[in-house]
Amino acid sequence: MAIDRLGTANAPRQLFSSTPAQRVALARQQFFEEGVRPSGLVGEAVIQSWLRCTRTHSDRRRIVPFDAVTPSRLHATLARNRELLEVARQELASMESALAGTDCRVILTDGEGVVVHVTHQPAAAHQPVLRKTARVGVNISERLVGTTAPGIVATTGQACTVDGAEHYFDVLSQMQCAAAPIRDVAGRLAGVLDITMEARRFGFDAASMVALYATTIENRLLQAQSRDHLILRFQASPTLLGTPMEALAGVAPDGTIAWLNGAGARLIGRLPEEAGGRDVESMLGHDLASLLRLERREAAQPLRLASGLGVWVQARLKAADGADFRHAVAMPGEAAPVLPMASPAAEPGPAAGHGETAERAPLQAGETLRDHSRKLIEEALAAHGGNVSQAARQLRVSRGTLYRRLRGWRDEAAAHSGL
Repeated sequence: MAIDRLGTANAPRQLFSSTPAQRVALARQQFFEEGVRPSGLVGEAVIQSWLRCTRTHSDRRRIVPFDAVTPSRLHATLARNRELLEVARQELASMESALAGTDCRVILTDGEGVVVHVTHQPAAAHQPVLRKTARVGVNISERLVGTTAPGIVATTGQACTVDGAEHYFDVLSQMQCAAAPIRDVAGRLAGVLDITMEARRFGFDAASMVALYATTIENRLLQAQSRDHLILRFQASPTLLGTPMEALAGVAPDGTIAWLNGAGARLIGRLPEEAGGRDVESMLGHDLASLLRLERREAAQPLRLASGLGVWVQARLKAADGADFRHAVAMPGEAAPVLPMASPAAEPGPAAGHGETAERAPLQAGETLRDHSRKLIEEALAAHGGNVSQAARQLRVSRGTLYRRLRGWRDEAAAHSGL
């Protein structure tokens, strides 16, 4: 039977099923035995996972080993996910406290499906599968253990719930799991948060709970990784700021949106992946200088977005001195900043502030801050033979700032050449 081409037109009439277990049993019969897509009996995410699994797992009745990765890979995985674990620590503890009266386990995997955190509670005798899976280092990706909620999320990036026999392998038919993604500032899948139970059904809305905590962890991670961004927190009501429902945006020193969280994307009316690199004024209706003024206000301030929607906003610079932003735009109430610069005739050497005093280039009459900034960057790059890292150290800005400036100038040049 060719599972990849499931029939629908001549499919037998679906029998009435009164319980979830009966619906899943009928779905498995239609899918695995009759080659019929069981639409309406199980979710599309589960059907797609079954399709993927049939290509890599021929025997649904085999025993799944649930092997841990090698010690060296586990050590590297934990080190690579140290920041995720740190920002998630408080929320994981809160989840585990809330679920302490249930048989649930809280599981956090990395983006590839390797468990990096699990509830520190031994599984009971009636939880034989959890005793094997609920261990740090076990890889529960779809490729290895078939259809599970965390496996689907790691594959698709979309939240889902997998109930009982919706799991691909028979050995997992007593499991219930709900999982949600956690993304980083680059929009990549940083981890998957999962709630799993064995031999019982959830007595609460596990999908909503895991989504709430995953959102909170993601918001913490986005802010922790925004070391050179102006972070905006906004919502239609100021009472929602500081909650999982707050909208967040990271603004880069070049005046572009570096990232948006889900709530921010919904308020602005764009998908998160559509926002990256877009000009902040076109997205929010306010230029970078205006948003920087909000950073000096402790309380939330009213602001009207480009769409006309009124919101309340708080802004803060992650870096205490806001150096990159001071180089990009004159701060409110301050003179235009002057960047340190080595003499063009000087040989490449250590950065200013590291054993050598750099000369300062004054802003010439009629020269804009934008022109001045570009001139300093070009001269610093020339002094260091085009080495961006050394030029960034001399100018005391991040490499990311220079790369964004260079990319912006290249795009401008390409746009003008096309006129």
